[in-house]
Order: sequence, then C-alpha cells, then structure tokens
Amino acid sequence: MRIVSFGFQTWGRKTLQALIDSEHEVVLAVTHPASAQSYKAIWSDSVEELAREHGIPVHLTERADSGTIDLVKRAEPDVIVVNSWYTWMPAELYNLPPHGTLNLHDSLLPKFTGFSPVLWALISGESEFGLTVHRMDDGLDTGDILVQHSLPIGPADTGTDLVLRGMELIPGALNEALAALESGTAVWRPQNKAERTYFHKRSDRDSRIDWNWTAEDLERFVRALSEPYPRPFTFYRGERIEVLEARVSEARYGGTPGRVIVQEGGGAVVTGPDAHRGGNRGLVITRVRTAAGVAQSGAEFFSRGGYLADR
Repeated sequence: MRIVSFGFQTWGRKTLQALIDSEHEVVLAVTHPASAQSYKAIWSDSVEELAREHGIPVHLTERADSGTIDLVKRAEPDVIVVNSWYTWMPAELYNLPPHGTLNLHDSLLPKFTGFSPVLWALISGESEFGLTVHRMDDGLDTGDILVQHSLPIGPADTGTDLVLRGMELIPGALNEALAALESGTAVWRPQNKAERTYFHKRSDRDSRIDWNWTAEDLERFVRALSEPYPRPFTFYRGERIEVLEARVSEARYGGTPGRVIVQEGGGAVVTGPDAHRGGNRGLVITRVRTAAGVAQSGAEFFSRGGYLADR
C-alpha cells in the first residue's frame, strides 16, 4: 500500500520507522518544523532526518493547509497514518485515501482521550495503559477502533517508563492494522461515548501538589511527573520546591494537611481527607530540589519542620 505519514518528534519517528520496515511504500512524510520545546526536548527525534535518509519526500508545515492537502492528493496514498500531529486536520484530508486515516493514540480508548494520556492514566490509578489505532473522524480521538494493545502499569513505574514502553507497541499495532486493511479483514469497533474520558492539556498548575489528596494518590503523582516532565511542586517557607522522590509511609499521621514531621527517613507529610482523625498514611518525601536547582534529601531539607502549602 501507498502511505502518507503525518507525525512529529519521537512518536512520529517511531511510526515512520515502522512503516519503512514494513513492505509498504511511504510516498510522503509530513512533519512539523523542528523546535525546542522545553521538557519535550528528550522526545525530539527528527522525523525529517529519518525520511531524508531513506529518500522519502518531506513536507514541513505547522498545519494541514491547502498546500499540504494538494501534496497529499498528488501522492495518491491508500491510507494516511498519523502519530503525534499537533494541529487540526480537515475532513477533506483525512477522508481522502480509500482507507481513510489511521491515528495512533497512546491510551485504551475511549478512556483518556485528549492530552498526556499516559501521565493521566498513572495519576488516575489505572492498572493498565496502551495504544489504540483508530480511524480519524471529526472528533478528538473518537473514531472507530481497529487495533488496541495494552500493557500493565507496575507499582514502581514512572511516567517516563510508561511512555518508553508504550512507544514499543507502535510497530506491532501498526503492522496489524495495515495487514487488516490490505487483506480486507479489518473489523471496526465503534467507541462507546458513554465510557469516554477526556483530559485537557497539562499546564504548570497541573504539577502543583494538593495536600488534600491521599498519600497513595500523591505517590503516583510524583512517579508520573518524572524527568523530563515538569516535576510536582509545592511551597516551603516561601520557596517553591520540587518533589523528586517519595513513598507512602508505614505509620499513619494526623493533624493538618501539609504539616511536615521528620520521620521514617525523610519528611513525612500529613495528607488526605479527614487528616485530623489520624487514620491516613503520610507521604514520605525522600528527595527534593530547591528553587536554586540543588537536590537534597527530605530528612535534611525538612529538618526545621513546618508546613507545605500551595502558594
């Protein structure tokens, strides 16, 4: 089959590499111009470079404009494959090929549509995550499902661990989807909209720690926001600090949420609803980073006790 690939950064490159390794013909690679995007720098493997190395025509654009649509029409693809494309795609484009457009979304749709699905899945306490290959339609991640692969979320997994493992699902899921299209055996499964969950794009505020959460929720939150993502932060004695490592306490702690007591080899923080009753586990913060960028142990940093706050 003749394929046009739309994608950006490491996810787009992984997808293009899988297409190159298959027996299908990639007739055009469309990608965004290279840019330095803070924490995303670690995921900035170039789609353009890979395409040029293999003699695949490349089109650089910020959006799927009329010029892009004209190029795709002239390429005469059987299917378009999309992964990590950051701007809107019109129906004129995604309905153009005979097999339509396949989008790769790193969640088990219809759950976790939208942005940063892997991080939100870990924060939410899900037991698994995965990759869905679905047909693009006029909604966001709402089209019929063709292929879906899942992986378990372990008790020590970080957000970065899961993102890396999830990307390894791309070749197998994509090959399965293309084989089904080519053989005429594709079975499309409509998404149950009643089961859909949508998560918004993350911002700085979404990394701020809420000490009214349970320790179990906060421990997952710290693991989810691992390097290179913006780390979870709070305020201590007027200074913004980042929480780098933490665990759930063995003992239970009572008092006011955000109160720090140096216990259990680190700063144990009273957390959760009804904290005054003393029935909750605390969050033991074992490593922090100061506003000056200095990493310290929790026990050392919190030696004066006190309170953590959201401002």
